Amino acid sequence: MSAGGLMLAGSSRALRLDPCALPVSFVTSDARADERLRFVALDRERVIMHRAVRGICMRVSLRLTEFLGIAIRVIPPDETSDGAIAVTLEHRDQALSVPLLMASDGEPDVVAEWQRWARVLGLPPLIPDGEGAYREAFERIGAVRVRAPVARRRPRATLRRRRPSIMMRRKPGRPAVVPSVHRDEREIIARN
Repeated sequence: MSAGGLMLAGSSRALRLDPCALPVSFVTSDARADERLRFVALDRERVIMHRAVRGICMRVSLRLTEFLGIAIRVIPPDETSDGAIAVTLEHRDQALSVPLLMASDGEPDVVAEWQRWARVLGLPPLIPDGEGAYREAFERIGAVRVRAPVARRRPRATLRRRRPSIMMRRKPGRPAVVPSVHRDEREIIARN
């Protein structure tokens, strides 16, 4: 995909960045900027954006902790382009959001890429909630993902097939209440 003579990330195909190849620099579209282009440098801790608005060059540097998370959304088709699925690094200010992946509707690995970006950058995966905002795709407590409890298995289930059940019921022996003491008997020990 070419824009204004510059090659966008992903060479001649749609935008596709690799989260394991960070840091990465690329060019993306920006509706408010001059020439409709924005230069983005992304690494594991920061996002740096360069653009010019009305002839004034700006550089915006943001930490990754300032972003909401990694969002997946569907871009509906219109007259100029077919529909697509986008994976973006979402910010509260929509102008600061960064596209990471633009895929056609038929690509099956978009969800895997979305989760991989979230894991590599350490941000929560987000989905649109229908009202224009984003919510986390999975429930969490801090950094730990929460899910429904799994039914508990019986603890002997794996051993049950290998051993007879009588061995599982055996108890250790108990000493007699009155110990038997043998006195005045010949010893069976050989002595010289």
